[in-house]
Amino acid sequence: MTGDARVAAASGELVVVGCGIQLGRHISRRAESEIRVADRVFALADAFAMDWLTSIRPDCIGLGRHYREGSRNNDRRDAYRAMERELVDAVRDGARVCAVFYGHPGVFADVPHGAIRAVRALGLPARMEPGVSAEACLYADLGLDPGRSGVQSWEATQFLVRDCRPDPSSLLILWQAALVGDLSLTRFHAEPAALALLVEKLTRWYEPDTEAVLYEAAQLPIEGFRAERMPLSGLPRARFKEYTTLVVPPAQDAPADRDWLARLGAAPDALDG
Repeated sequence: MTGDARVAAASGELVVVGCGIQLGRHISRRAESEIRVADRVFALADAFAMDWLTSIRPDCIGLGRHYREGSRNNDRRDAYRAMERELVDAVRDGARVCAVFYGHPGVFADVPHGAIRAVRALGLPARMEPGVSAEACLYADLGLDPGRSGVQSWEATQFLVRDCRPDPSSLLILWQAALVGDLSLTRFHAEPAALALLVEKLTRWYEPDTEAVLYEAAQLPIEGFRAERMPLSGLPRARFKEYTTLVVPPAQDAPADRDWLARLGAAPDALDG
């Protein structure tokens, strides 16, 4: 039987689920059900989530080992490709595979999207179940409603090196701020010089004393979230973890568009007060 024929005859499938940020509170019943009924379970999650997963699925395979194989100076994309291959190979072998990822599996996660595309390309079913993301926690913890001002969300390095132009009247979220400037994807710590470049770019639109927030969601129910406020100019001297998020609340109100207000038959001052 040819390789293509074996794939066509296979009955494997892939479901990717998120375990949320706080596992005990955030995992959905649907995600837990998928974990329990799968033939094979793989996971990339924090130590607490891995402990829980192995308590119900002792056969759970940790994907994090791909980071540890070889030098820490290796390109993280090599680890991502190895994880994706492992998931796809298991599906190709005919297994019902459940892959568990920290937070929301579709947010800042290359492996889930890549594995789903690859499995679907084989003509086999693949889907994603959502999880509670760090962004969802951020809105709740910081009391920010993206519906009031709009929201702009970039990965910090992409914001720095691309022609991204924020609107100071809208909420700005920069993810993985500690790793800003790391084009090689080998760094795991903050570099003050790269953070200074980020500040330099931000001050094209914001004053240096504009308040920013360094945010980290609580991973355990007994922990509190981090919301350290400081001026943008203080970022190069701040304390960062790999997952610290930089939040810049709206620094000004968006001006009213008088033409569109007029077309709605509204007074020019309809948005005042």
